[in-house]
Amino acid sequence: MTAFPGGTSVSRLSVYDWPTPDGVRGGSPHLHTVSAEGYVVLSGSGSLETLSAAGHEEHELTAGRVLWFSPGTVHRLVNTGGDLDIVVVMQNAGLPESGDAVFTFPPAVLADPERYRKAATLPATDDDAALADAARRRRDLAIEGYLPLREQIRNGDKSALTDLHNAAAALVRDRIGLWHEQWRQRPLAQAVTTGEQLNALGDGEASHLAEAAVHIAPGPVPRYGMCGHLSTWQLA
Repeated sequence: MTAFPGGTSVSRLSVYDWPTPDGVRGGSPHLHTVSAEGYVVLSGSGSLETLSAAGHEEHELTAGRVLWFSPGTVHRLVNTGGDLDIVVVMQNAGLPESGDAVFTFPPAVLADPERYRKAATLPATDDDAALADAARRRRDLAIEGYLPLREQIRNGDKSALTDLHNAAAALVRDRIGLWHEQWRQRPLAQAVTTGEQLNALGDGEASHLAEAAVHIAPGPVPRYGMCGHLSTWQLA
């Protein structure tokens, strides 16, 4: 077992402090179709807005706070203090990077896979100013779709969330074959290995312990993420 434990990925997130169209500062609202996500707040202050079966909720974020949420939860990070710094732990390493994350773009964009792809993809350039501008436009388009969705949820219209979930499922459907393979090679493989080790220990066999080793990930690599400036490591 040489991959990072549990088939997870880890990144460090400095949440955007760019003003949004509705007057706060923060990241791009989105959801994940199969992966849970967890936050460990290192410093700063802010909140996490969520849309789920529980309706619209706001969760305070301060240093030391740990929270996580399941697939389908629309989440939006708000940076009230200007210095919100978080460690993000993602389930199913590789899947979020392969399109599991779906932005809350307006319905017309969500319904058109090619238009969605263009809106969601940052340009291939080393020009930092161009990347920042593109990331900000992408964030604002997600806010454009999120605000009326939030209003519908606040008014008790849960069908709006169902429509978003269905649109997200349609967008990722052609990726499922790839995701199955990534899941088999990473999270499932680690769970199977643990089961084999438990069986061996139960039989009084400990040879796998002789393979003990330390692995150091290269990185971090900075990039513009959905919710802020990301530092990522290659853990596979």
